[in-house]
Amino acid sequence: MKIIKKNRFWLLIIGAIFISGFATVNSDLYFNIAKSIDTFGKVYREVSINYVDKINPENFMLAGIKGMLSSLDPYTNYIDETMKKDLEILTKGKYGGIGTSVGLRKNNVTILDLMEGYPAQRQGLRVGDIILKVDNIKINKDNYENLSNYLKGEPGKIVNLTIGREGIKDSLIFQLVLEEIVIKNVTYSGFIPAENVAYIKLSGFSRSAGNEVKNAILELKSKKDIQSIILDLRGNPGGLLDQAIDVSEKFLNPKDLIVSVMGRDTSQISQYYSEEIPLADKSKLVVLVDGGSASASEIVAGAIEDHDRGVIVGEKSFGKGLVQTVLPLSFNTSLKITTAKYYTPSGRCIQEIDYSNNDEIFGDAKKQITKQFYTDNKREVFANGGIIPDSIVSNASQSKQIQTLLARGMFFQFATNYFNTNSISNIDSVNDTQVFSEFLKYLSEHKFDYTSQSEKMLDEIEKIALEEEMNKEILKLIKDLESKYKVEELIELEKHKPEIICEIKKELASRLSGREGRILQSIKHDKQFNVALDILKNEMIYNKLLGVKD
Repeated sequence: MKIIKKNRFWLLIIGAIFISGFATVNSDLYFNIAKSIDTFGKVYREVSINYVDKINPENFMLAGIKGMLSSLDPYTNYIDETMKKDLEILTKGKYGGIGTSVGLRKNNVTILDLMEGYPAQRQGLRVGDIILKVDNIKINKDNYENLSNYLKGEPGKIVNLTIGREGIKDSLIFQLVLEEIVIKNVTYSGFIPAENVAYIKLSGFSRSAGNEVKNAILELKSKKDIQSIILDLRGNPGGLLDQAIDVSEKFLNPKDLIVSVMGRDTSQISQYYSEEIPLADKSKLVVLVDGGSASASEIVAGAIEDHDRGVIVGEKSFGKGLVQTVLPLSFNTSLKITTAKYYTPSGRCIQEIDYSNNDEIFGDAKKQITKQFYTDNKREVFANGGIIPDSIVSNASQSKQIQTLLARGMFFQFATNYFNTNSISNIDSVNDTQVFSEFLKYLSEHKFDYTSQSEKMLDEIEKIALEEEMNKEILKLIKDLESKYKVEELIELEKHKPEIICEIKKELASRLSGREGRILQSIKHDKQFNVALDILKNEMIYNKLLGVKD
């Protein structure tokens, strides 16, 4: 009994030391926070009152908040009232608007996409149209970031758009009534012609993503048996965690771990398991990913890869494994703060960049330990850098010239001009030879200039030759070489004619049939998609990639 009492005594002593130590740590932390807030408040007050020039106190404080948060990661943000609207669109999956996606093209605010069945598409706006005014507000690159404030609002609100359209001299005015726009996550689903392969393109993870995937699979099943599925997550930036889990459940077995979430307190780990009977458990599966697949996309791809449920094809995903929580603040503002990291079923952290390497800010931040990770079939997989596909395939053009044409938006601009100045009933009616010839003419008229790396070096040589007053023979040789480069550039375009026509047709298809038309046209010459098809057709390769034993 004495021994027990003695042990209890020492347990009490140890417990008291532990508690007092814990209290000291917390006490130090809260003291340092209080001291820093006091110092910050005094600096803010003194500068706001006594600085030589008058200061806007609200904007000055906002600059301080942004500066402080910039020392963390790019996903920890202060959210004001305008940004809060965008956050609500993600969480609710709908908003009041006209159904367009816009972006900057040659410093013009341009319509890039139209949503089927909504005011903009119904009333005749076109991809490539330039927004000149909303009501009486002139729109340009300087106020482009405020455009959503003008084009979004309560359904029933009327907006007047002044539009510039290539091929038409006068501007056009459209009166549009805002409607409730429901964000579509599944932008295409269907069977590939001549193949018993279902193709589902998932572009986001807003509120209805899981239900949309479910409905797509059920609709396809009602037509015929699904033997294989290609789930396309390329360019999908992610979204809500619960929707990533919901989508994963359509493919994984019940009780399969989907994702783990761990914050600062490593003893508190939230684990999410599949609880549904999967809709597509018997179908072979390939998931397409690329550098634009992030967050929720990586959760789905990681779970499917770790459980050997399907083959991952494409390029390494983005590598966003950080979890954000939105905390409400005063005056209708919020703080979106990174509170945890995602881990795949095998234990991999998919975060690419370690933002905790600033020792002055983070001190002893815990580092990811590099170790080996394995799938259910004992295939080795890797952490710290997104999801690495089982079959790595690049869709990028091998031609630097075509990469430049894409980067400068020349295919988009030409398609806008060609569609507005020609009568096109369907994509199959487009004459390849004619459209290629028109494209070359368009490049010439718009003075498109492609300068290769070797041409840049030649320019440098010419400058040096002129400075050193080289003889005319050498200067003439340099000029002759420059002329030959221009001829070679035309030969290069001819050499890649099929690829150029493919890019133009993708743009024209989007003008004719929206997103669906663009998707169907693009997969005809999609290397990653075609590799996925080949893998699904070959049982031996499919099983080998998944580590299935004979």
